[in-house]
Amino acid sequence: MTQQVPSVSVNYAANGSSTKSNELGMREMQEGAYEKRGEQYLLIKSPPASGKSRALMFIALDKLHNQGLRQAIVVVPEKSIGSSFNDEPLSKYGFWADWTVQPRWNLCNAPGGDDGKVGAVGKFLASDDKMLVCTHATFRFAVDKFGIEAFDDRLIAVDEFHHVSANPDNKLGAHLGALVARDKVHLVAMTGSYFRGDAEAVLSPEDEAKFDTFTYTYYQQLNGYKYLKTLDIGYFFYSGSYADDILKVLDPTEKTILHIPNVNSRESTKDKHREVEHIIDALGDWQGADPITGFQLVKTPEGRRLRIADLVDDEPAKRDKVSAALKDPTQKNNRDHVDIIIALGMAKEGFDWIWCEHALTVGYRASLTEIVQIIGRATRDAEGKTRARFTNLIAEPDAAAEAVTEAVNDTLKAIAASLLMEQVLAPRFNFTPKTVKSGPVEGFDYGEGGYDPNKENVGFSEASGQFQIEIKGLVEPKSKEAKRICQEDLNEVITAFVQDKTTIERGLFDEELVPEELTQVRMGKIVGARFPELDAEDQEAVRQHAVAALNLTQKAKEIALSNRDDTETTGNTALIDGVRKFAMDVRELDIDLIDRINPFGEAYSILAKTMSEESLRQVQAVISAKKVQLSPDEARDLAKRAVKFKQERGRLPSITSPDPWEKKMAEGVAYLARMKQEVANG
Repeated sequence: MTQQVPSVSVNYAANGSSTKSNELGMREMQEGAYEKRGEQYLLIKSPPASGKSRALMFIALDKLHNQGLRQAIVVVPEKSIGSSFNDEPLSKYGFWADWTVQPRWNLCNAPGGDDGKVGAVGKFLASDDKMLVCTHATFRFAVDKFGIEAFDDRLIAVDEFHHVSANPDNKLGAHLGALVARDKVHLVAMTGSYFRGDAEAVLSPEDEAKFDTFTYTYYQQLNGYKYLKTLDIGYFFYSGSYADDILKVLDPTEKTILHIPNVNSRESTKDKHREVEHIIDALGDWQGADPITGFQLVKTPEGRRLRIADLVDDEPAKRDKVSAALKDPTQKNNRDHVDIIIALGMAKEGFDWIWCEHALTVGYRASLTEIVQIIGRATRDAEGKTRARFTNLIAEPDAAAEAVTEAVNDTLKAIAASLLMEQVLAPRFNFTPKTVKSGPVEGFDYGEGGYDPNKENVGFSEASGQFQIEIKGLVEPKSKEAKRICQEDLNEVITAFVQDKTTIERGLFDEELVPEELTQVRMGKIVGARFPELDAEDQEAVRQHAVAALNLTQKAKEIALSNRDDTETTGNTALIDGVRKFAMDVRELDIDLIDRINPFGEAYSILAKTMSEESLRQVQAVISAKKVQLSPDEARDLAKRAVKFKQERGRLPSITSPDPWEKKMAEGVAYLARMKQEVANG
């Protein structure tokens, strides 16, 4: 009997809009991206399985035929993803040209090492042919060999763009920076997760400002599916060996991709083959292997026969047979082809199995990006598949283990990933200040009773999957870049925030925490470091918008989970109703109120439900032991907030105030005063 994993459950309308095609054969996402085909630098942010590859084909063909570019070079992170850019008869569905790559120029399929492939890039550049597909590595070596000038007047399209980094040590990032600086190419960058697990920036701010962005959200995609209506995200803690507890979360009746832990991780038993055998044994009686596919055949206690694909096997012949069977195009629409896929480093980015209902991952993965990619395996639309879920199975911290600090870190990372996914899956937020001139925005539903001019309102547009939310005291972004960040990049700011170790530790386990220390000081610091080119007012606008998006999602989740048994809020509007209910329940929806919410409060309550009390105390003790006093930097940040407080109230914060945030600001001012006095006294 599998256990119910505490999770956020996001429900969608499944109205079919994202899977319908227009007269040119374009789905909703592709049509939106194609409208921006004239941009020299275009960044497409769109979830896995939304059709980015085909969107690029449409854009590239237009650039080659109508915009004067000589050639198109498509760059993918690994050879297997090159198949996404195989020939497509687009004219069959209404477009005016077909996508055709000559076999010799699809270097993901061509024989020979990178040296031979780099030479092939040189021959392609000298030819009259139009399309080439290669890996990131081949492209890096080709730029090293031929120089960036060799790529003038060409389209460079980079798939899975989150592999790029603004860090000078990232060669691909450095090459793209040089191409942008030369300004002689067109660039299309595509990604399903525009952030990196290491919190590095993907592009430098000055380069990013040159890109026009097209964003298609998870909400738009899943809301527009035909069948899939619900996506659950959760984590489950276990003690002992994960293989012993696996059936508590693995339901053999669900189509599942199970990623076992890396052999170097804490969760691994260090014998991956024994782990797979143990899992297969737990599922039922082994009946041998299918001679054609190589799938393991297992008979369950109920008498069902499971077909299990083992991608962990190191024997090349066996693994290649299984891998080929999974990619068999004739079986793509056969739900009964395979039941469970067990993998370690495979079946992630670019892997397509539409029937997957459960992505079950053991241990914390290397990055948030990897988790988003794994979740993307389960978010395909398929007939009869109405629900999908992602579960992260994590080892509880063991009081006797030396690696308790590492265990705590894994726990925090899993929570950060869960918080981020909740943000990614929510509708898009548009925030506006509440003023006397405020009024309803056309196309938005303001709920029962409609728009109320005497209160802050929450409107929702089903068509665009967007909120329109009024907040009293909200600072509006002034510059074009700040407006772009507030419209397009709030999730990237939130990613940096939830990945900040001190922030999440204090938010979850510091009983004396004043929420504004996180929402104002820590978030303010992150925004300042990430966008140093913005002035103070624009930085404050970005900070407020990011905090509002994170905290409103968390409050909506809290309401949705507390009403889980309430049929009125279990439909596709649960999250929408949660945001609206929170706004209605407070006297005023103002920025001060939002700043007073601990963004990690609801995450802690879920953690308390799934982790044993003993382990929870253990984690609390580890983090409490690291508690540090106020630092000079934090004191300066608090003093800046105190100056703003004085401008608004006509007095400095009081150290004896009953308001904890006012008292904290006063402590910052007092700390700086002591520092100055100590310097003066020598």
